[in-house]
Amino acid sequence: MSVEILDGATIVHFLEDEEAFNSSIGNRFAQLDTNNDGLLSYEEMLKELQGLRVFETHYGIDVESDPGELARVYQSLFVQFDHNLNGAVDLEEFKKETKQMMLAMADGMGFLPVQMVLEEDSILKLAVEREYNNVAA
Repeated sequence: MSVEILDGATIVHFLEDEEAFNSSIGNRFAQLDTNNDGLLSYEEMLKELQGLRVFETHYGIDVESDPGELARVYQSLFVQFDHNLNGAVDLEEFKKETKQMMLAMADGMGFLPVQMVLEEDSILKLAVEREYNNVAA
């Protein structure tokens, strides 16, 4: 993990760079597709969904969560990705929903810098690195 400074523009610029975004999404999808069938099952996506820690923290502090409620939240998030409701997420669905979520995050952040702790292999970390490399060049 690392502490990074980013804003909505960092995310938007990353999404506009189709090569960088598509590459990162393809890599993340391949990591999640543990059985290499070209689809993500709920079980394959569960670890990624749990990594979002939607209800496990409150302002960054771990809190006790109802396991049943968490299961419903994760199932609901999975359905957000499964656009055709066939019980699996293909690369295009994954790419489209990830992009929508990132745009919503960028919109919510606005264009004032925010300091965040990011996982080293996260898509947001890749967006920050891309922005840093472009500024340095």
